Amino acid sequence: MPTRLLPPVTLPILALAALPTPDLTAQARPATRIDPDTMPRPTLEARRAAGPITLDGTLNELAWSLADSTRGTFYQSIPDQGAPATERTVVRVLYDDERLYVGAVMYDSRPDLLVSAGMEQDFATQDSDIFGFALDTYLDRQNAFLFAVNPAGALFDAQAFNDQQSVNRAWEGEVEVSTRITDEGWVAEVAVPLTTLRFRATEGAQSWGLNFARRIRRISEDSQWAPLTRQFRIYKMSRAGTLSSLEGLRQGRNLWVKPFVNGVRTDGAQAASPGEAVEGGFDLKWGITPQFTLDFTALTDFSQVEVDEQQINLTRFSLFFPEKRDFFLENEGIFAFQDARVRNFRTGSGPQNFKLFHSRRIGLSAERTPVPIAGGVRLTGRAGGYAVGLLNMQTRDKGGSPAENSSVVRLRKNVLGSSDIGVMFVNRAGTGPEVAGDYNRSFGADANLRLAGGRMLLNTYLALTDEPGADGDRTAGLLEVAWRDPLWDASMLLKTVGDDFNPGVGFVARRGVRQGFVTLGAHPQPDIPRVRELNPYVDIDLYSDLEWALETREITPGLGVSFLDSGILTLEYAVSYERLAAETRIAGASVPAGEYDFGAFTASYQSNLGRKVGGRVSVTQGGFFDGERTSLGGSVTLRPSARLFVEGTAQRNRLTLAGRTFEANLFGGRVRLARDTRTFLSAFVQYNESADELQTNIRFNLVHAPLSDLFLVYSERRNPAPEAGEAGLIDRAITVKFTKLLAF
Repeated sequence: MPTRLLPPVTLPILALAALPTPDLTAQARPATRIDPDTMPRPTLEARRAAGPITLDGTLNELAWSLADSTRGTFYQSIPDQGAPATERTVVRVLYDDERLYVGAVMYDSRPDLLVSAGMEQDFATQDSDIFGFALDTYLDRQNAFLFAVNPAGALFDAQAFNDQQSVNRAWEGEVEVSTRITDEGWVAEVAVPLTTLRFRATEGAQSWGLNFARRIRRISEDSQWAPLTRQFRIYKMSRAGTLSSLEGLRQGRNLWVKPFVNGVRTDGAQAASPGEAVEGGFDLKWGITPQFTLDFTALTDFSQVEVDEQQINLTRFSLFFPEKRDFFLENEGIFAFQDARVRNFRTGSGPQNFKLFHSRRIGLSAERTPVPIAGGVRLTGRAGGYAVGLLNMQTRDKGGSPAENSSVVRLRKNVLGSSDIGVMFVNRAGTGPEVAGDYNRSFGADANLRLAGGRMLLNTYLALTDEPGADGDRTAGLLEVAWRDPLWDASMLLKTVGDDFNPGVGFVARRGVRQGFVTLGAHPQPDIPRVRELNPYVDIDLYSDLEWALETREITPGLGVSFLDSGILTLEYAVSYERLAAETRIAGASVPAGEYDFGAFTASYQSNLGRKVGGRVSVTQGGFFDGERTSLGGSVTLRPSARLFVEGTAQRNRLTLAGRTFEANLFGGRVRLARDTRTFLSAFVQYNESADELQTNIRFNLVHAPLSDLFLVYSERRNPAPEAGEAGLIDRAITVKFTKLLAF
């Protein structure tokens, strides 16, 4: 991804202002607020570029002066919903046979206070000044390609699915960016190759869904071209505007081949395969039609992926670790069959509780160590109102992990405009002679309805698993209704998970239970100095066994306070009941069977992380089963410039449990250093005191060409103070990986 950051000059804006385009001169702003729900959706005409476009952040080519531009005003969603944006933003869109061009001028009265939260790809957009746009290329008002840039020239790209219900931040496309900071603001010029996008090839003109957004970090302001209420974001495509007059678009052959060469040296007492090895493989991406993309991978290696962060488990259930590997993350939204976690809705559950398909179960053992992947293929796309996802992966034998084949079939049908219904089938089968006949299968049907303009969600699913020897309840089902408008939020959830429900390529945190969840909250914006919003709420969460005997009850009243400087204060008091049918291991202690009533208070605060110094702090104090718990956690972040980020974290837990007092502590640190938008060094260190384990991951990344990388990665786990007979070094790996994208 070539990206150029050029020094501040005033010439681009002065030259642009001199062009005969009245919308770039001072505009009269509406004096009153508008209603984002009733405001007509805007339209922008895309025009074919009359000549070549050079990405230099100047917008001084003749084609830009002939382009249509955003008329009128961007409107705030945060903090003052419906009010005109405090600073003016002007955007134009051009295209030619190969690229779509977006040029934006962000006027700013204090350009010296612009904030750029990093230069790496997929920087923290919430902590930065940004200009962003979302493209709904199929005009289905549900899904979008999402792009954002900051004044330092860094790019954020993602895919958004199901009308804001999920976002895949790991997606990467070939995109070129150039920015300039001037005396009057900053300029962003973005070129998106048509091969990066997916769209219908038509003979005549076509239209896409479109919205633009701008964030001014120093005043915590978000504004959009197509106005939105404050609970929505730019990728709420059912409320987007329209980009019209796109003609003669073709994607060409759209074939990418990305070979890699990987050299690794491993050692340590628990190293899976100690020694040295050099391997190679490749990924292939082929747009076989404008609607369908075929991905193929051979001898797949994920050595560039950052290690999992360790977690302190203070529950009696399994922990959820997210997927981080790019091959599985692209188009992840198509394969989503899970408990919903939707921005700004309190749903009572989420993917960390249930996923019928969780790709981490492929190529990773239960201990989260890599299992070699021989190859895999995936077909994703849309046709006739259907979203289609097909996946097949084959792993190789490795120690105690026999070879397996995993297959997934996913179909989703768009209904009622921005809703969908679907089915999924997942099969996991052993392919080695020692596991012949071993299988695990999952079946499911789901419906995700977005009603009342996206303010109401109705989600439901029914799933079944099958494997040898399973004779209990092998079903899981959910019914959930949620409401969110600018003032009120409420939801209700009913869920059941059988005792023998076991998705072999999925994740479920708790089996043999029925769950009920209810919440009610409000979001008033009172006239209190420095306060943007209050959020009083109460959550009621209940779990019973399959015979309806209560196992867990948690009633949590709370108050959230959002400040105008983007700080957030949260206060909660949880009243809990737990029934343990048998002695249970919790946080390293054996807790006797019995019934437990206890309560705990939690207070947390997060400052504006876009500042040079920021942080988070949280404290919990109260009962914990038959004892007490005091937990203190927090982090401090330092961001002296866009090139350097430093973070230190700590979590201290002092527990009195099952008649003994002990601590479970976790400490970590992270550093990211950027020479420019193509050269990065990052380091992550974490110490788990209770396990006496130090984990280190250091990664150098050079983006030597678009979507082409050189990685040098060092990772290790060690016992820093081994006792007699113990090994200090648990495992260590040094990896060099080179990738090169070849486009045809």
